[in-house]
Amino acid sequence: MHTTPALPACCTALDSHWPLPTVLADTVLLSTRFDPTRLLGDDFQRSAVPAPPSIQRSVAKRQAEFLAGRICARAALQQLEGLNIVPPIGEDRAPVWPAHICGSITHSTGRAAAIVANKQHWRGLGMDLENLLSHERAERLAGEILTPAEMQRMAAGSQEQLALRVTLTFSVKESLFKALYPIVQQRFYFEHAEVLEWTAAGQVRLRLLTDLSSEWRNGSELEAQFAVQDGQLLSLVSIQA
Repeated sequence: MHTTPALPACCTALDSHWPLPTVLADTVLLSTRFDPTRLLGDDFQRSAVPAPPSIQRSVAKRQAEFLAGRICARAALQQLEGLNIVPPIGEDRAPVWPAHICGSITHSTGRAAAIVANKQHWRGLGMDLENLLSHERAERLAGEILTPAEMQRMAAGSQEQLALRVTLTFSVKESLFKALYPIVQQRFYFEHAEVLEWTAAGQVRLRLLTDLSSEWRNGSELEAQFAVQDGQLLSLVSIQA
């Protein structure tokens, strides 16, 4: 029986509330809120979370978000299968999960979350949390994040939704990368996928615009979902086994 180390003062109690429109069976999703100003020098030690050298050298904000994300991941693995594992950072900077597990960790200002599943049920999970962009910033970044077809659809849509659309497109493409990269082992970028449509209820349809493997080819379509809460957008791409 593993005893769970105490939560550091910078993190709130873990929350198992499902924040997205469609609950995924056979997954565990946990989140926490964190405050970098409450991070103490020995929090990694007391939480039994190893701090990689890159994290030890970083500022309090980066340390707190890493710690919060790893605490969520460990607790999710424990809840899923009784595993007492903190996923280390791989050479590609992504978390290294046990071979039979897929998962994703995300964080943005003051909030972190992790989702895990056994690969018997889900082949890929990618989750991303973003602060909603301001209208001005969204206008500036649109050309870097959106494909020409997405830019056209944005121009034809409501100007009031421009910031949401750009934030959503950025986030679901990040989630898509996190879900697919472990499967295809090939990097791809914003221009290699497009959002075909999305609904206010939080459903999204994506399409690949490049060949990533013999299975994941140009034109392959995937589903995503998202929710907006407290000025932040959470998105999730899930690939069934």
